[in-house]
Amino acid sequence: MSSRLEKVGVEPTEENRRVYRELIVTTPRLSESISGIILADETFHQSLSSGRTFPQFLADLGILAGIKVDTGAKPLAGAPNETITEGLDGLRERVKDYVRLGATFAKWRAVITIGDNLPSDRAVRANVHALARYAGLCQEGGLVPIVEPEVLMDGAHSLAQCQQVTTAVLASLFDELNLMQVQLDGIVLKPNMVVAGSGSPEQPAVTDVARATVDTLRQTVPPSVPGIAFLSGGQNPEVATQHLGAMQNLNPLPWELTYSFGRALVGPALETWRGETDNWAAAQKALSERAIANAAAR
Repeated sequence: MSSRLEKVGVEPTEENRRVYRELIVTTPRLSESISGIILADETFHQSLSSGRTFPQFLADLGILAGIKVDTGAKPLAGAPNETITEGLDGLRERVKDYVRLGATFAKWRAVITIGDNLPSDRAVRANVHALARYAGLCQEGGLVPIVEPEVLMDGAHSLAQCQQVTTAVLASLFDELNLMQVQLDGIVLKPNMVVAGSGSPEQPAVTDVARATVDTLRQTVPPSVPGIAFLSGGQNPEVATQHLGAMQNLNPLPWELTYSFGRALVGPALETWRGETDNWAAAQKALSERAIANAAAR
């Protein structure tokens, strides 16, 4: 969050992070398009200007409060240019505390890179193992785990390469989830869409992305998984929405397809606000427009 504030000229202080997040959650009629918001630990313990904590305020709106519980992607030993997401130490106790404070779901993000001879089997296995252990701890403690294996769109790889890697990652993930006896009907999967790399000279049509993504999911995701909430992964906000909409037409689908967008949802609001009080209403309007567009695509 701090780096994103800096990019729009806002000093990355704790108060500015809090104010920006208050702008997001107080957007009028947000609950008509948004059913849950993932909070960072800092925000989870902060309060709005009214004095209510963020989880309390969201509960009053009928929006579920979630919590990001991983501690970030760190270099993976013996695997240059690859990472492992950390945060399992002490997670059982943290889950208990978050439930007490009003959380209903959690999120853990694994990061997979496509490149020369990447991803390695080591990186994929390490990351899906951590995801499965996290999911089991959340279910044990009473949180619904969002399971997020993100294959990055950074690079010049093709749509076919992304599909190949995403298929392998998801297949490995569900092997690990089954091994850990995670209840698949009690998770939400948050995968990347199957897209060409951002540096690829050949960018596929919207319908090609939709077809490749759904085909990949059909090969790998059991029908017992109730919902798939896509990440946007740095896509253009409008294009991400178009991809989501195109997938809805590829029936029959055994799972609900929805959105858990970051930049593609709140990015336009941040660009509009830029820390200026006079831009508050316009920034909320920008967020509302993106939320409504995605709900319509959904």
